[in-house]
Amino acid sequence: MARRENNETCRKTFVAATVSFDPEGQITPLRVTWRDGRRFPVDRVLDSRPAASLKAGGSGIRYTCRFGKVVTYLFYEDGRWFVEERAPVAPGKENESDV
Repeated sequence: MARRENNETCRKTFVAATVSFDPEGQITPLRVTWRDGRRFPVDRVLDSRPAASLKAGGSGIRYTCRFGKVVTYLFYEDGRWFVEERAPVAPGKENESDV
C-alpha cells in the first residue's frame, strides 16, 4: 500500500481486462473485470501515456478511462493490469508511515 489520504491508503489491485489491438499494435481497454466478477465497460479512453502510479506504486502505460461518470486510471505493467484501489487504514495503523 502507498500514499495515505483522509484515513485511506491506495493499493495496487490487479484486474482482468478485455482489450483490442489495432493493426499497429495499439492497445485499447474495452472492459475491466473486478476480482468479484463484476464487469465495468470502458466508455472512453481519454488518454494513454507511460507514467508512474503515484498513489499505489509501480509504473507502466497509464490509461485514463471513463467508466460511466467516473474517470480513473488503469495501468498496464509487465503484462498485467491494475487500478489504484482506495482502502481504509486499519485501526491502530493511523500513525504509521507507509514508506
